[in-house]
Amino acid sequence: MLNGNDGFALLQDVDVRLSVELGRASMKLKDVLSLAEDSVVMLDRLVDEPLDVLVNGKLIAKAEIVSEGGRFGMKIVELANGAKAPAGVSV
Repeated sequence: MLNGNDGFALLQDVDVRLSVELGRASMKLKDVLSLAEDSVVMLDRLVDEPLDVLVNGKLIAKAEIVSEGGRFGMKIVELANGAKAPAGVSV
């Protein structure tokens, strides 16, 4: 029989989908269909608000956008349980 730690170790290599949500907007279908190049859609989040980090659709943390080597990244600033992320944690 596996103890709790062994069971968790078995799950560590399971693939999950991590996504970052910039914001949301509710629109009527006719407005979505009228979107074209250069259309602007305003989102429900302010520029200085942290972004939502989700794993398989479940909120796990808040993050800030960072840039490194010409690519976007994120810095975790708060875990979903309200704890602050350890210093130096970034993805």
